[in-house]
Amino acid sequence: MKIPIGAYIIAAVIVLRLLFLLWNHLRQRRLIRQLQELADSLEQSRQQTIQEQQRNRQLKQEMTNNIAHELKTPVSSIRGYLEILLGDKPVDDAKRHFFLERCYSQTLRLSDLINDVSIINKLEESADLFPKEEIVVTSIADEAIKELEEKCQQHHIAVSNHLPEQMQIVGNHSLIYSIFRNLLENAVSYAGEGIEVGIECYKKDDEKFYIHFYDTGTGVDNRYLPKLFDRFLRIDEGRSRKSGGTGLGLSIVKHAVQFHGGDIFVRNRDAGGLEFFFSLRKK
Repeated sequence: MKIPIGAYIIAAVIVLRLLFLLWNHLRQRRLIRQLQELADSLEQSRQQTIQEQQRNRQLKQEMTNNIAHELKTPVSSIRGYLEILLGDKPVDDAKRHFFLERCYSQTLRLSDLINDVSIINKLEESADLFPKEEIVVTSIADEAIKELEEKCQQHHIAVSNHLPEQMQIVGNHSLIYSIFRNLLENAVSYAGEGIEVGIECYKKDDEKFYIHFYDTGTGVDNRYLPKLFDRFLRIDEGRSRKSGGTGLGLSIVKHAVQFHGGDIFVRNRDAGGLEFFFSLRKK
């Protein structure tokens, strides 16, 4: 029996219709799967944002508490000295001069703390406010060394700057200065007497300079190394933070290095002391 051509056409239409329905179903399933994946991704992003906000709030709360704690000591000292000076009992000239010197010293400490907190907040929240220009890193390191020259002499510390003469980057002068100033001040304050401090560029490529800063002092207990860049870190042995520091110096160093597109890590030297390795992007 001859099958009419119309039957073939109807059958073909039915098959095409079924294929279209199947394709449309698969497309809908794929679309639903994609939408579900998108929803999951958005939810994950939302959760990460919430966690980041909670972490930032916690960090700010911790920093606020630490700042309040750090302010308490100098403010209490200043108040105590002034109460004595303004009290009913007479104070001889020698003691008066001593108390005024101590008040002045504590106001410097307060000023340093306020300045360091301001730098960290600016780096975290408004880093684009720091201008960039062509600067010579070697000269800035020399500035920091010159600034602390008297302290180094008092502690019999020899500092050697072996950075190349024309080591130029596009960066911020004050932040680069703060890197070398804080690293050197950390060594002067905590590494010990009669040590050596060295600065050298151990590697460079098309994008970055790689710098090695080391001292030959006492080093740090290894359990403190992962937290050495934390704000207001307390170390009870080895390099105990002495009165007068803000506890923010190495945290500023880390932020300043990151601002310049670099990374930093620290370890104890095999021969004794600490060594910092950090990079600075050229442009």
